[in-house]
Amino acid sequence: MTDEKDSTKKAESKEEVALELMRFIATTTGMGKTTGGAGFTGKTTKSPEEQVDALLQLYERCRAVVEK
Repeated sequence: MTDEKDSTKKAESKEEVALELMRFIATTTGMGKTTGGAGFTGKTTKSPEEQVDALLQLYERCRAVVEK
């Protein structure tokens, strides 16, 4: 029973690490934020669905890195 708790705890811990890594990357790069300022930015803004897809892909990449 102890082994089962330990493996569950480790899995949750890896998920938490992956989530924190994703949050760090997203906040430091400004990912998921919309720019509402005036002027020409030169980039097309992504739709909310595209932003969500990008964040989910980033999370999956973070999970893969943490699993290594």
